[in-house]
Amino acid sequence: MARVVVVGTGIAGLITAYRASSRHEVILVTKSELAESNTRYAQGGIAAALFPDDSVAAHVADTIRAGAGLCDPLAVEVLCGEGPQRVRDLIALGVEFDRINGELARGHEAAHSARRVIHAGGDATGLAIEVALLRAVRALAVEVHEYTFMRDLVVDSTSDGVRRVVGIDVIDPDGAHRMIAADVVVIASGGAGQLYSHTTNPTVTTGDGVAAAFRAGAALADVEFYQFHPTALAVPGSPLVSEAVRGEGAVLLDEHGQRFMSLVHPDAELAPRDVVARGIAAAMARQGGRPVMLDATALGREFLSERFPGISRVTAEHGFDWATEPIPVTPAAHYWMGGIRTDVAGRTSLAGLFAVGEAACTGVHGANRLASNSLLESLVFAWRAADALIDSGDGGSPIVVDAIEVLEVVPEVSSEANTGTEPFRRSELQEPFTRTELQELLWQLAGLERSGRGLREAAARLARWRVPRDHGHDSGAGGVAAGEDRNLLDLARLLVRAALRREESRGAHDREDFPDTRIEYAHSIEWSLPSDSAIREKAVQ
Repeated sequence: MARVVVVGTGIAGLITAYRASSRHEVILVTKSELAESNTRYAQGGIAAALFPDDSVAAHVADTIRAGAGLCDPLAVEVLCGEGPQRVRDLIALGVEFDRINGELARGHEAAHSARRVIHAGGDATGLAIEVALLRAVRALAVEVHEYTFMRDLVVDSTSDGVRRVVGIDVIDPDGAHRMIAADVVVIASGGAGQLYSHTTNPTVTTGDGVAAAFRAGAALADVEFYQFHPTALAVPGSPLVSEAVRGEGAVLLDEHGQRFMSLVHPDAELAPRDVVARGIAAAMARQGGRPVMLDATALGREFLSERFPGISRVTAEHGFDWATEPIPVTPAAHYWMGGIRTDVAGRTSLAGLFAVGEAACTGVHGANRLASNSLLESLVFAWRAADALIDSGDGGSPIVVDAIEVLEVVPEVSSEANTGTEPFRRSELQEPFTRTELQELLWQLAGLERSGRGLREAAARLARWRVPRDHGHDSGAGGVAAGEDRNLLDLARLLVRAALRREESRGAHDREDFPDTRIEYAHSIEWSLPSDSAIREKAVQ
């Protein structure tokens, strides 16, 4: 029996814990309460070939087409082939998906060739899944640590010289530091939506697991690809307006009341997300930056209330009656295709470390995620990771990074004056920054539209920044906030460097100075620290 520490309690973490607990001692760690994660906010649904007029092959083709030439075909085959059974497993665990006359109801979302997206509670799919999985996990002998922040992974070398993860370094709820020992650590801590000022992600999404894995020496991939959801309500907090609304027939209008997406793409409002998001951004630029409008009035009040109860509630709270008037929308950061490089069983390049969910880069999304594939990815690959743990006990050997291009980030300066490690070239003139400043910088210069000039400016500013010493102590709430800012700063530097390296436009990555897709970049770019990195060793000791 192995001791398995799972960091994160969204669908990926809960599925891993549920499945692995049949053979192993499982410890769940989350920096917030058990139920707080990206999963609970997922409005869109789960895409799976569950219906007679659909097929796994069609789902595979749609996923690969959306991924703009960077999908891993094996990962896509696994996702789409195993997805239907995993959805049935969710139903067996008590997830009550919406039905019509006893049959699963299904919706249509952008870039899907069939109506294959199922929902629960109309637009509360993530919450329904989270509730059912929490119920299942709480019935098991799983140890849970809430309000426990992972600062870093702890790595040691085995007798044969292999570096292996042996635990996590955490800040407890009382502010104390300690190590939680593990035979295997599974990172399921989600993405890094808080890199951007406009995001549909909750405040907990600060990329903690991805940053810690990188500092420990694990390879990352595709970090330049951040997906921006086309339609967030243009109010503080950027609440999501699901793509399913457009799938049901809502249309986008400029400030003159004219549809514009039909001039951008043959599929208009149902074009791939990156296309729609940039179409909206262009329309906003033409009208002085003001939001465009989403018109769902033709769907009727009764349908909107029943199909999208959560969105109906949120729009009403902000003073809109979307049954009778269009609502203002704008793009917002939504989902990170990049993350910790894994195989189809969740293994990383570092022994003893697995990654699942948005924190992982399985290669299934390529350069642009197909709508409603994210919950499915978490479900399918977390299940496979847990099975790999059951089969091998300790997860087996790490994967070999074999991408065409692997770039090592060489640490040139130590950061002992900082709250943590910063494995990047830094200016002698360091200056503190605020999280708001970082988020605005990335939104303006490394967001939906990018250029070499803007990215170089962003890189120069990020190189000068350090986590303020007066941000807080190494423990307690101040230590957590400083740790989150350290993670965001490390990941911001990586994202900008990767965006500069990819001199083309592909999927969610759009360079105005390199507007074409280039065949020489039809592969992932992976990033890691050198094996002899003193900074990395400092981070994990």
